[in-house]
Amino acid sequence: MDKEVHISQTYPRLTVYSEENYRGRSRIYRGNLGIRNTDNILDGIESLRFFSTSSNATLVLFSRTRFRGSFRVLRGNHSIRDLDDFISGNDVESIISTNQRLTLAQIRSIRSSGNLPSGYRLI
Repeated sequence: MDKEVHISQTYPRLTVYSEENYRGRSRIYRGNLGIRNTDNILDGIESLRFFSTSSNATLVLFSRTRFRGSFRVLRGNHSIRDLDDFISGNDVESIISTNQRLTLAQIRSIRSSGNLPSGYRLI
C-alpha cells in the first residue's frame, strides 16, 4: 500500500535562479514537485534556495534529465550558489522538491521508473 502524500500549497518553497549566486531571473515553485529538465526552466537553473518548515523536507538533485543518473539527497533547508559540477562533477539536470522524507529506496524507484509518487506535480 502506498503512503499517503499530503501536499502543502506553501511549503516546500523552491526558488530557482538563471544565474549563479542567486542572480538573474527567478521562479518560485511551491508544494511537492519534480522538474524533469532544468534546462527548460529559465533556460537553465544555475542556483537555488530550498526552504521548508518541515524537518522531513527532501531535495533530490539528479545528474540527468527525467530523474536519472547519479543523485544527491539534501534534507532540510539549503541554498546552493552554483549547481555546476554539483553531483560528482556533473551538473544538476532534474530536481525533486518535497515536504515528504523520501527514502533511498523511493528515490531509486523514481530513478528507475521516471515516475513521481502520486500527489506530486510534474514540471
